[in-house]
Amino acid sequence: MDLKEAMKKRHMVRKYTDKPLSDELIRKINERIEINNKKYNLNMKLMINNNKGVSSIMKLIMAKGVNNFIILAGDVSENLDERLGYSGADIMLYAQTLGLNTWWVGGTFNRSVRKYVDNKNVTGIIAIGFGQTQGVPHKSKSVEEVSKYNGSTIPEWFVNGTESALLAPTALNKQDFMLIGNGNKVKIECSNGIFTGSNVGLIKYHFELGAGKENFEWE
Repeated sequence: MDLKEAMKKRHMVRKYTDKPLSDELIRKINERIEINNKKYNLNMKLMINNNKGVSSIMKLIMAKGVNNFIILAGDVSENLDERLGYSGADIMLYAQTLGLNTWWVGGTFNRSVRKYVDNKNVTGIIAIGFGQTQGVPHKSKSVEEVSKYNGSTIPEWFVNGTESALLAPTALNKQDFMLIGNGNKVKIECSNGIFTGSNVGLIKYHFELGAGKENFEWE
């Protein structure tokens, strides 16, 4: 399975089995995290056999067996949330290629996890493990609702990119964004309050994967 296939198969999973991650899986995930940390100046960290990732309320209501998670962290700096969203998307899809399931937790994570990353700024966590199910596709808007292209003919790469962007895990699944194409230039308009930066990063990664980075430039 490559990243494009993983993008279509990945769905939010909130309940996990007690099957442990093998040493090989842990090694591969840590390697991917380290690549992104170095490339985007971040401090993400994988926590294993730790059930402190999500809030107590979520454990009672929705989440089960979240004993492994990745802390989305970094020093406060320009576009930190966007860089974490972009890198988090890469790690989630990579995890899917390894046969794992994930859940992006942006609002209901346990704030105390900051202590594991030297109290860096934390925007959320990614739960990771073997899901009790593979999840289900979320309700989605149409390409026409979230994009517009200034031209008589819409390029195939733009449609493919927009379809892929709709697969990204946005806050509360609102998909409150607009992709605007003009020639080979693409711009994102997104307004999701405190989640705007993370959502932009997630959307950018998915759009690039679907459209092909060689076909366009971000405006």
